[in-house]
Amino acid sequence: MAKPDIELELLPDHQLLQLLSAGSQASYTVIYERYSEILFRHAYNMLEDRAEAEDVIQEVFLMLWTKRAGAAGAKSLSGYLYTSVRNRILNHLTHQKVVDKYLDSIRTYMEAGGYTADELLREKELAAVIEREIEAMPPKMREIFLMSREQELSHKSIGELLNISDKTVKQQVYKAVKQLKGRVENFLKVIPIFF
Repeated sequence: MAKPDIELELLPDHQLLQLLSAGSQASYTVIYERYSEILFRHAYNMLEDRAEAEDVIQEVFLMLWTKRAGAAGAKSLSGYLYTSVRNRILNHLTHQKVVDKYLDSIRTYMEAGGYTADELLREKELAAVIEREIEAMPPKMREIFLMSREQELSHKSIGELLNISDKTVKQQVYKAVKQLKGRVENFLKVIPIFF
């Protein structure tokens, strides 16, 4: 992020929110500089995972920018941001519990020997959908996504290899996952994979 204006850095939160709601990128930068580190520490203390905490903070600040007009009505910027972080973490934890429960049910079912040819076919169809969606991504996004998921490289390592910032890498991975998640959810609505 660009270095913010010294005059903007001195403004109180409510004035920064007003500027942000009017589309000021400089006020967004000041807000980010003012709150990102403390929000990260808060998220890390709750999640105990650095990458997940970074993702939560990235999502919160992305949401702050995309919904900046609505944020102007917040009584307290710090309260708004802390509430956003808490809600993201709770969503993440709830989602993780659902995933764990789903994986446990699959494991139990497979151990019981009830895995049928029909289920294998649906699983292959889902894998094909995922593969098609990855291939349909813009080339740079696909490259970054595959480096992150298949090669299991960190955002920093990918950034160094591709000569781009790790924030750009993180944003591209986030967009790729969001796009892929939407497509998979649509597939599961049409052809559910339940055991």
